[in-house]
Amino acid sequence: MNDTRRAILSALEDGPVEGPALADRLGVSRAAVWKQIEALREAGFGIESGDDGYEVVSVPDYGAAAIAFGLDAPYRIEYHDRLPSTNDRARELADDGESDVVVVADEQTGGRGRLDREWRAPSGGVWASLLCRPRRPPAEVPIYTLAAAVAVARAAREAGVDARIKWPNDVLVPAADGDTSAAGDRGAPAERKLAGVLTEMEGEADRVSWLVVGIGVNANVDADTLPPAATSLRAEVGGVDRRVFLQRVLETFAELTADDADLSAILDAWRERASTLGRRVRVETPTETIEGEAVDVRFPGALVVRTDDGERVVSAGDCEHLRPSEAGG
Repeated sequence: MNDTRRAILSALEDGPVEGPALADRLGVSRAAVWKQIEALREAGFGIESGDDGYEVVSVPDYGAAAIAFGLDAPYRIEYHDRLPSTNDRARELADDGESDVVVVADEQTGGRGRLDREWRAPSGGVWASLLCRPRRPPAEVPIYTLAAAVAVARAAREAGVDARIKWPNDVLVPAADGDTSAAGDRGAPAERKLAGVLTEMEGEADRVSWLVVGIGVNANVDADTLPPAATSLRAEVGGVDRRVFLQRVLETFAELTADDADLSAILDAWRERASTLGRRVRVETPTETIEGEAVDVRFPGALVVRTDDGERVVSAGDCEHLRPSEAGG
């Protein structure tokens, strides 16, 4: 989309604008405005011309212009029908010196999660990677993972899904009463994975060069195409407007991580939506296995586990929710 069309959409976000006023604001002719309006209509935007001027009455289901229209967050949107990985594309943009860009794909062919686990990313999901350059030290970067999980959980709850967060980066949905198929051999009560967050960073000792926050949400994905331990927004509440859902995620993330924001507030928001706290957990770290009750999170996102030998603070690891019968065994 060219700059003139983008500027027209921006001007129309707050309501109707007359053609001459649009032309004056953009520094182009009225004929040029009309031509770009027609191009926007061909792209799927419903734009009517009335006594008050041009007005957007509908937007396409998805795509860069649709997501950007009405987005209250300082990000540029780059959209692709298909990509191997939105995170990989965001890293390419980082190498080119860009920032505050959200790479969105309708489908990913090479998606991955933490520990290089495969993440299925078919058409209909929300697959997005946000590239930014925080003015924070690298030691604080884990809080951005928690912020993204909060943003996804909040958007899912607004859509009617009882979304909860498993430390550090998974968004889960409790299975229906009596449904233990998602539990497997471990981990009751049954919970199904709705979304995940994968954060990647490059930096020096005292500064972050760039940060990529990858977000994968099973949105309008049929349940029968997902693994037994996964679910989707469609399976829980029916189809959702992916454009609105992603906008809410990005707006919440921008609010929580603004340069002047109190990052400790992210912890409070995370605790409110946590599935892990108060649960028996087993955390596999690179060097050991820690088992006990998850009792809190500490800045910038470490999990506090109460064990038989006292409290342990875990900065990174693979967390498993345990059934009561598994505790200690």
